[in-house]
Amino acid sequence: MFKHTRKLQYNAKPDRPDPLMARRLQEALGGQWGETTGMMSYLSQGWASTGDEKYKDLLLDTGTEEIGHVEMISTMIGYLLEGAPTTATEEEIKKDPSLAAVIGGMDPEHGLVHGMTASLNNPNGAAWNAGYVTSSGNLVADMRFNVVRESEARLQVSRLYYMTEDEGVRDMLKFLLARETQHQLQFMKAQEELEEKYGVIVPGDMGEIEHSEFAHTIMNFSDGEGSRAFEGQVAKDGHKFEFQENPEAMGGIPKTKPADPRFKNNQG
Repeated sequence: MFKHTRKLQYNAKPDRPDPLMARRLQEALGGQWGETTGMMSYLSQGWASTGDEKYKDLLLDTGTEEIGHVEMISTMIGYLLEGAPTTATEEEIKKDPSLAAVIGGMDPEHGLVHGMTASLNNPNGAAWNAGYVTSSGNLVADMRFNVVRESEARLQVSRLYYMTEDEGVRDMLKFLLARETQHQLQFMKAQEELEEKYGVIVPGDMGEIEHSEFAHTIMNFSDGEGSRAFEGQVAKDGHKFEFQENPEAMGGIPKTKPADPRFKNNQG
C-alpha cells in the first residue's frame, strides 16, 4: 500500500515566479527520462520481481521515492506559474518587449489545459507515455536501463540548474542531483552483483541456440578505423574480440513471391 504525507521530501519553492522555467522543468517531470518514467519503471520492475531478493525492495523503495520527486517538481512548477501574465493584451505586449518574450516562451497548455498547474507533458506539450517505461522481468536488463535513466535524468537536471539563477529552484535541483547520484551508484552495484550471479549477457545460457561463432566479431561496416582498436581486447565475458575487415554477405539474394495482384503492387 502507499500512504501520502503532505510534507514534501525536500524544499520546492522558488524565490519568484518564472513561467519560462516552469516550462523547462516539464522535461524533468513528463519527458522521456523524467521522474514519472523513473517512478513507473522502478515500481513496475519491483512488482514484477517474484523473488525475495533484496533487489525487489530496492526497486520499490526507489520507485516510491520518485513519487515524491514528481510531487516536488509539480509543486515547483505551480509556484513558478503564480502570477504569470496570462491576461496581457496585444497592445501591452507590443509596448513591452520583456513581456512579449515571457508570453512567447510560455507553455500555453499550462493555462489552456491545466489551469496554471503542472502536467505530465514535456516542454513542447508531448504527453508522457508508458512507452518510456522499461520492466522486462530480467533484473540485469532492468538495472542497466535504470543506470541509463538516472544518468540521463541527472544530465538534464544539471542543464536545468544552469538555466536559472533562482536559488530556490537551484536548491531543489541540487537535492535531485544528489539523489540521482545515489540511484546511479545503487543500480550500478546491483547490476554488478546480478552479473556475477547470472552472467553479463542478457539473457545468459543461450549458447546452444545461437551461432556463437559470430558472437565476438566486430564487423567493419564504415570507412573509419576506430573499431579495429578493439581487436584482441578481452570482452567482459572473457572472450577476445576479433575484427572482420570485409564482412561477408552470407544470406544470398532473396526471392520472394509477388503479392496478390489485387493489392496493385508494382513488382519490378
